[in-house]
Amino acid sequence: MPPTVQLLSIKPDKPQLGKNNFDTERLLASLASFTDLQRLYIEKSLWARLPHLLRKRDALYALIVKEEDRDYLCELFIEKPKRVLGCAIDLGSTTIAFYLYDFLSTNLVEEHSIYNPQIELGEDILTRLHLARKEENLKYIREITLKAINQELKRFSSEDIYYCSICGNTAMTHFLLGLPVNYLIVEPYVPVIKWIPPLKARDLGLELHPEARVFVFPLAGTYFGGDLVAGLYEVELHKKEGFSFYLDVGTNAEVVLGNRDFLLACAGAAGPALEGGIFECGTRAMPGAIEHFTIKVKDKKIGYKTIGGEKPLGFCGSAVITLMAETFLEGILTPEGKLKRELFPERIREIDGERILLLVDEVETANKKPIYIKESEIKSFLRSKGAMYTILSLLCEKIGLTFKDIESFYVAGSFGNHIDVASAVILGMLPEEALSKSYALGNSAGRGALKFLKEANFEEIRRIVDSITYIELNVEPRFMELLTGALIIPHVNMENFPWVQKLIEERRGCFSAS
Repeated sequence: MPPTVQLLSIKPDKPQLGKNNFDTERLLASLASFTDLQRLYIEKSLWARLPHLLRKRDALYALIVKEEDRDYLCELFIEKPKRVLGCAIDLGSTTIAFYLYDFLSTNLVEEHSIYNPQIELGEDILTRLHLARKEENLKYIREITLKAINQELKRFSSEDIYYCSICGNTAMTHFLLGLPVNYLIVEPYVPVIKWIPPLKARDLGLELHPEARVFVFPLAGTYFGGDLVAGLYEVELHKKEGFSFYLDVGTNAEVVLGNRDFLLACAGAAGPALEGGIFECGTRAMPGAIEHFTIKVKDKKIGYKTIGGEKPLGFCGSAVITLMAETFLEGILTPEGKLKRELFPERIREIDGERILLLVDEVETANKKPIYIKESEIKSFLRSKGAMYTILSLLCEKIGLTFKDIESFYVAGSFGNHIDVASAVILGMLPEEALSKSYALGNSAGRGALKFLKEANFEEIRRIVDSITYIELNVEPRFMELLTGALIIPHVNMENFPWVQKLIEERRGCFSAS
């Protein structure tokens, strides 16, 4: 497959008496052996420059950008450029990831991320959506997003960027395009557009080369955005013979089950709890955030590890999972999510009539405030972990599979990078089969956008989107039935968790999970 952006060395014929073809015809003739001329369009910005360029040098360099139905001659060079760049962008709710790629060297030049400036309006995506119902707020959200992106791109000599691929969830895509979100947040939750037609960077507000093109990944559903499509494109779930799960936990928990025949997908609001977003002492993954806990009741100790070794500020999502697993194995947390004060009175206390587990005393923290978790927050977490397991169970049930039939569990995003799979299994968030079959993918959405940047396989993207059947959980009666059993740690059906039962026996010296 030809690359998305090609730099071709050409030698157009010189005009002469008897062969005084139009300049554009001679230019196209020199390109005939490289590309399908029926698809090729010469950008208008080249028309006025073309006569002078053709007569200045015998050889020129032509830069062609590939789109789905047409190719564009975007630039002509007298000298071979030192680099021809493309940029893949993963427009996340919390962070914006950039991947700068050189089409000439075929090297990844740089990869980094920044915080999404929309955070100033609310860490919760729903808060931003409600604000964006007003046209002036939507305009402001779009402006600060584009400003942040353009500031970063300027670091790379943005005029050398000729192609940009962008993926984002449904809300982020609407914000980027300036589309109204009013009907995304009310039943039946309908997005504006599924397939985004080819765009010029300048029409979108991106400050790249004047003729740069932009591909925005299509949306597959209200809670199934272009970031999920990009992730599936990267992991190639749609090409596998056996059945696999693809899980991406962010603002929502988005799950896909399938193989080369079909993809079954659904999403639920498990994300905020698993990211640490619902906890009073929760924080984003940043220096000072606790990322891991260890608890030894007999030693009356709670150990922790922070990102960067800094003084603790709070705990992030990955720490919540190890914390819940540790408290459960130690017996101070019941399967129903209640703290047993009599087993750890030094740490289990009451604030405003509610039990809390004191994790870090105020003398140890960076802001001199204690870090703790409330019993009500634990209950919220159990609903989120239960939702995750229930989504997995429901999708399997829909096509007559069990977890034993699953070949792989692909866990995407920062959640996948930091999650302790064993702890997730102990809690009943993931089935025991995931212990030996799970794979952390990191930012698969960003890498999917980068993959598309390199090869622009439009046909493959259409194949993925057309393969997806989306299950609406809010109209699925079995969801609530299955969720009830999953609200217990690890699950009401303990026979499905023999490894966890053995751990409980070893840790507590008993058989009961109660």
